[in-house]
Amino acid sequence: MTRAKHKKEDDDIEIVEEGEDRAEGRIDKLRTDLAACRKEKQEYLEGWQRAKADLINHKKDEAERKQALARFATEGMVHDILPVLDSFDLALKHAEGSDIEKGILMIRSQLEDVLRRKGAEVIPVRAGDPFDMMIHESVGETESDAPPGTVAEETQRGYRMHGKVIRASRVKLSKE
Repeated sequence: MTRAKHKKEDDDIEIVEEGEDRAEGRIDKLRTDLAACRKEKQEYLEGWQRAKADLINHKKDEAERKQALARFATEGMVHDILPVLDSFDLALKHAEGSDIEKGILMIRSQLEDVLRRKGAEVIPVRAGDPFDMMIHESVGETESDAPPGTVAEETQRGYRMHGKVIRASRVKLSKE
């Protein structure tokens, strides 16, 4: 193993000549270091990719939570407005044939349009419909031409919003 040092005067680079065995040892060490660096790089890359995927999923979840919160808030508002709509129905029954009836109908129609735009819809009920405890609430029985145990009449409209019942239709059932 002979070692010779040469210096270049121009750029101060030291050139070291080493024996073959020592050079192979350094090459092996560099290869080992390179493999370790590649492994570490891959671990960092995978960790970064997982963190990025987690962030994307978190953003999606947060957007869904915000939408659900907005639907819930709107649902509460609609639920609070329904008694006002019921009062309009009652006023219409007592105002039939009067000049006030037309005004009440217009206001009621506007209110229904607002509710419809917010996603609320009337649950349709007809005499003779089978009683469905998911959308109907029985408030009594009455004589009717409808088959026994079916809906005879609706006493208060029911509403659903985005597929969820926010108020069941109150109905009287046909007596058996």
